[in-house]
Amino acid sequence: MTHGFETLAIHAGQEPDPATGAVVPPIFQTSTYAQDAVGHPRRGYEYSRTTNPTRDALQECLAAIEGGRKALAFASGLAAEDTLLRTVCKPGDHVVIPDDAYGGTYRLFAKVAERWGLEFTPASIHSVDAVRDAMTDRTKIVWLETPTNPLLGIADIAALAQVAHDRGALLVVDNTFASPYLQQPLHLGADVVVHSTTKYIGGHSDVVGGALIGSDDELLGRLAFHQNAMGAICGPFDAWLTMRGIKTLGVRMDRHCDNAEKVVEFLSRNKAVRQVLYPGLPEHHGHEIAAKQMKRFGGMVSFRAAGGEEAAVDICNRAKLFVLGESLGGVESLIEHPGRMTHASAAGSPLEVPGDLVRLSVGIETIDDLLADLEQALAR
Repeated sequence: MTHGFETLAIHAGQEPDPATGAVVPPIFQTSTYAQDAVGHPRRGYEYSRTTNPTRDALQECLAAIEGGRKALAFASGLAAEDTLLRTVCKPGDHVVIPDDAYGGTYRLFAKVAERWGLEFTPASIHSVDAVRDAMTDRTKIVWLETPTNPLLGIADIAALAQVAHDRGALLVVDNTFASPYLQQPLHLGADVVVHSTTKYIGGHSDVVGGALIGSDDELLGRLAFHQNAMGAICGPFDAWLTMRGIKTLGVRMDRHCDNAEKVVEFLSRNKAVRQVLYPGLPEHHGHEIAAKQMKRFGGMVSFRAAGGEEAAVDICNRAKLFVLGESLGGVESLIEHPGRMTHASAAGSPLEVPGDLVRLSVGIETIDDLLADLEQALAR
C-alpha cells in the first residue's frame, strides 16, 4: 500500500515499541550491545558507530519521505558531503559544482578536498550547456543545489541527470532548501540526495545533522561502509530530535511557503529593495522549471538592498523579530548578510556573493508581525 507524505513522515520507521507499546521510538543511548554469543550479535547490533536502533528508525523515515531505498544519517550536512566525496572520488578526479553554492560546501571543496587531490569547476547550473562544458573525462559527480544558497537559482534536475549520466558521472542534489516535501530529486533522475537535516527536516533549530539518500544498492553499500569507517554519524538523541521534527514537516512547509509568498509581495513593492530573488516570481529565470519540479517554491527569500552593502547590513541589524543569525529552516524567522556571514569563505572566489544581498529564512510566525518587522527594518 502506498501512503502519502504526511503519513510516511509520522509512521515510517516509527512503529510502536514492541516491548512497551510506546508510540514514540525510544532513544537507545548506548555505545555497545550485549551479544548472544561470540560472533552472534543480537539483531545485528554490535556498536553504535556502526548501527543504532534510533538512527536506523530515522534513516528508514528519511528514505521513505525522499523516495529512496536507503538513507544514512550523519553528524552534519558537511559530514555527509565529505563521506560522499571520499566514497565516490579519488585523488585526480573532478567534480562540477554550482557557481552559487553554500559557502561551507565551497570551503569543503576548496580548502579540504582540493588538497587531497580532488579537482572541481564551478559552473552555472542554470545552463545545461555550461554544466556539460565544465565536465571532463575525469568528472565523477555533477553537484547541484536547487534552489541554490543564497541566490535561489534553479537547476533542471532531469536534464542535468541526463547530462551527467551520458558522461558516466553521478548527479548529486543538495535538497536542503526545498525539503523532501516540496521536491524529490531521486524521482527526477538524481543518484544521491544530500540534506543538512539541521534545516527544514529538523525544523526547530535544536539539532545539527545531515543525510544521504539513494536508490542504488551497490553505491549505498559503499556509502554505508565509509559512514562506519569515517565515523561522523548522527547520535541517538540527535536522531530522535530529527524524527520529531519530520513529523510536522509537511504542515510546516505549507506555512513557510504561505508566509514567504506574502513577504515576497511586500518586498517587491518596497523602494528600499532593488531586486527580490524567489523562484515563485514569474520573472525569476528558473520559475518554469521550479514550477515543474517543485510542489511549491519554499520558505527562503533573498533580496538586494537598493542602498548597497551598508544598507543591507543595516537592514539585518535593525530587524527584531527576524533573528540575526546563520542557518535556516527553523520555525523562527532568520535574517543574515551572506557576504559577511554564511558565505564569507567564498569571498574573492568565483562564488563570492553580492555585498548588497540579504537572505531571509521565513518562519511560521503570524505574517502581519513579520511584515511589520521588515517594514521598520527597511525604513531609512
